[in-house]
Amino acid sequence: MSWSIHGNGKTISPGEVVAPDERLHWPQTISIGAQHILAMFGSSILVPTLTGFPVTTTLLFTGLATIIFLLMTKNKVPSYLGSSFALIAPVISTTQSHSMAGALGGIVMTGALLFVVGLIVQVTGTAWIHTLMPPVVMGTIVALIGLNLASATLAPMTDFPLTTFLTVIFTVVATVAFKGLLGRLSILVGLVLGYLLALVQGQVDFSAVAKADWVGLPQFTTPTFHLDTALMFLPAVFVLIAENIGHVRTVGVMTGRDLSKFNGRALMADGAGTVLAGLGGGSATTTYAENIGVMAASRVYSTAAYWVAAIVAMALAFLPKFGALVGTIPVGVIGGLGIVLYGMIGIVGARLWIEAKVDFGNPVNLMTAGTGLIIAIAVTSDITFGQIQLGGIALGSIATLVVFHLMSLVAKLRGFDPAEVSKQS
Repeated sequence: MSWSIHGNGKTISPGEVVAPDERLHWPQTISIGAQHILAMFGSSILVPTLTGFPVTTTLLFTGLATIIFLLMTKNKVPSYLGSSFALIAPVISTTQSHSMAGALGGIVMTGALLFVVGLIVQVTGTAWIHTLMPPVVMGTIVALIGLNLASATLAPMTDFPLTTFLTVIFTVVATVAFKGLLGRLSILVGLVLGYLLALVQGQVDFSAVAKADWVGLPQFTTPTFHLDTALMFLPAVFVLIAENIGHVRTVGVMTGRDLSKFNGRALMADGAGTVLAGLGGGSATTTYAENIGVMAASRVYSTAAYWVAAIVAMALAFLPKFGALVGTIPVGVIGGLGIVLYGMIGIVGARLWIEAKVDFGNPVNLMTAGTGLIIAIAVTSDITFGQIQLGGIALGSIATLVVFHLMSLVAKLRGFDPAEVSKQS
């Protein structure tokens, strides 16, 4: 919990960076912390807005999860743990079939499993993860989560087309029109401009804001647990694993340090934060790529700045009027941001294929990806198997894993290397 002062504490020399265990003087550190709050804010409040969770409760648990992460990684891995988009679909589905408490139970189970995975990784390393989920599998699971969520944007496009589509335009233009921090806050820019457009059209209702108190406790909810929700939430664990390991690797490259020994701790910390959030009524958490941009621009990787961001986020949780104001975001604005974000999730999966140079000339890869994606896109409501109900994401993920490993097994039994099936058949 101590940081050495970098240089004179006020400036950073060319070619240098402020390391995780260093900091600038507190005024500069607080300024960087404020930038991290802005970077995570748009996405972190959008998740509870989409799922119907209390915004202030979610903010409280993102701050707590960030502190847990910093402590468990020994203050060596700078990261903010914001709301995870990977669990939006199972949360919405479970809320509809059971209740918000049932969805929280799914979040707790997800976090517990992630913690166990982190414990295993800390002891054995990550090689087994790459065997279970090679790039074609991981990319497909990430992509199908985004594509399955596409149907949620239909109602806003139908009911509020002008607000929805202009919010999309505002967001994508802001990404390339602005430089520096503002360009990385395109989600927040799109939200604000879309909100103003909806306000002009009379689509904003402030009645809840007038009734809300200025200061008060967040709304807490106790989870309930249902067996049929477990498989719905399982695929999200794969995404959280990829996000955490990818974040640790990226920060290691940017700081010039080998942080791979913290992979297990990062997974355990995110799992613990997600369990805590689920127990109290908040959204699941994950390491935020949005904040990597702030570090790259500022060249400040100090974990002290993340302590500042976490504490401020927790303070906002005790302002009910602020939460009520966020709750006035119109459906059209949410739908427009959903189009952008869900699309980005889908394409991130494709990026994983590209970066790993997945060969789709190989029928094992082609059928693995194709089967999983089509099932996830086609299944927009739960399908019942006896006492178990599975949604498109769960079914698509299961199909992806089964198809890949089944085809690979058969290929090996025939004496072929699965990676060379296209050349042998």
